Amino acid sequence: MTALTLSTAGAATLRADALVVGVAKGPKGPVVAQGAEAVDKAFDGKLAAVLDALGASGAEGETTKLAAPAGLKVPVVLAVGLGSVPEEDESFDEEVLRRAAGAAARALHGSKKAAFALPLDDASAVTAVAEGALLGAYAFTAYQGGEKKRSGDKQAGPKQPLAEVALLGAKPRDKEHKAAAERATVVATEVNIARDLVNTPPNDLTPESFAAVASATAKENGVKVQVLDEKALVKGGFGGIMGVGKGSENLPRLVKLSYTHPKAEKTLAFVGKGITYDSGGISLKPAGHNETMKCDMAGAAAVFAAVTAVAKLGLQVNVTGWLALAENMPSGSATRPGDVLRMYSGKTVEVLNTDAEGRLVLGDALTRASEDNPDAIVDVATLTGAMVLALGHRTFGVMANDDAFRTALHEIAEEVGESSWPMPLPEDLRKGMDSPTADIANMGERMGGGLVAGLFLREFVGEGITWAHLDIAGPAFHEGAPYGYTPKGGTGSAVRTLVRLAERTATGDLG
Repeated sequence: MTALTLSTAGAATLRADALVVGVAKGPKGPVVAQGAEAVDKAFDGKLAAVLDALGASGAEGETTKLAAPAGLKVPVVLAVGLGSVPEEDESFDEEVLRRAAGAAARALHGSKKAAFALPLDDASAVTAVAEGALLGAYAFTAYQGGEKKRSGDKQAGPKQPLAEVALLGAKPRDKEHKAAAERATVVATEVNIARDLVNTPPNDLTPESFAAVASATAKENGVKVQVLDEKALVKGGFGGIMGVGKGSENLPRLVKLSYTHPKAEKTLAFVGKGITYDSGGISLKPAGHNETMKCDMAGAAAVFAAVTAVAKLGLQVNVTGWLALAENMPSGSATRPGDVLRMYSGKTVEVLNTDAEGRLVLGDALTRASEDNPDAIVDVATLTGAMVLALGHRTFGVMANDDAFRTALHEIAEEVGESSWPMPLPEDLRKGMDSPTADIANMGERMGGGLVAGLFLREFVGEGITWAHLDIAGPAFHEGAPYGYTPKGGTGSAVRTLVRLAERTATGDLG
């Protein structure tokens, strides 16, 4: 993990491999942003003109490297675009700062230390820049450079992430700045751990090994853990989880993580879909649709990371995390289309498509989570391709049985920089899941499939319990080029939303 320090040193005097400054998009060309005054002075007040000559515009995410002039203790200046100059008396948006810091950190892979002289108007800006830099510095390199390492090559493997970030203008003795940096470090660390889990190949991340990682981490952070193996799941009647996982040699697990605070007045339950690999089962996915299905446990990774972050932050709220872990594979023991499963709730489900498996494992976990009678349940899942068709690859859908809670989650997600959109649960779509054989089918109408899945999950939430469903199928795994603080591969989607929900619940901001 990249180290983070707060520094009151001047931009002209700090020694580092690079110095990051902000540049905005003005009406007549690039404009040097607050924090870069000393750097501009070193360029004889012509930094903006030099950037303009090099083709820089100040557009969001744009990076331009310059050789540092005499008068600076760094060899390189990196200018990163912040977008349009804010209106008078306004500051740069936190997400703009977060993305800019992320883009700068990505551009400095292989460097040991970089000083960030971006606009820091308050503690919120400190959090944004710190988070962006720590998230942007992420790289998943665990499986690279093995041959060179074996031969003893000291230069083995790819470039390592930026090792240290120094935030200039952030005061280490200021309580708010220090708290902002500590929070950013905790949250970014856990998001990056979620990314690691999503990126880990499915031959190394099975339900059993995921449960082992969660157990070890939980104990280190004072979180109680309970793991139900396949025998306990059969004995307990978890027909949904076992129905999905019984076709694989890597049998399922249900993990319960419990964080409690002695002064907590509210309890949240987070439920994560953890399909460590999804072949589609007997309803096998076609070629071209299964190469990235190691990411189908991103919901469970988000829940695991969020509970760990809540524990590290010591928030005054009780949080329980449920990881519904299974591998969906075809074999002679796999569930067939047409089979009927008896869920943990006692409800029977006719399985029309074994590739609609996430709702089955979540159904069991939601019922079990409801038995503890939390104040609210939020499930997180890479659930439907239909949600990707509806909202694209960068936005997750929010459904709920309570409009006010749905609105609050949408606002929270936008606040922390995670794009989301509130989605309905139309009652007319429920009839499409009627089954002549069982209480309900696991498939309904094709149109509105993401909403149908949400309606299915609602069937397994305890009566009177506030519940929301986050379908992160789009943003959980990024296959394109990196941008801002978002890497290629696992993104850690929804971790920051869940943590902020816990923070607001702890302070009573949700009522």
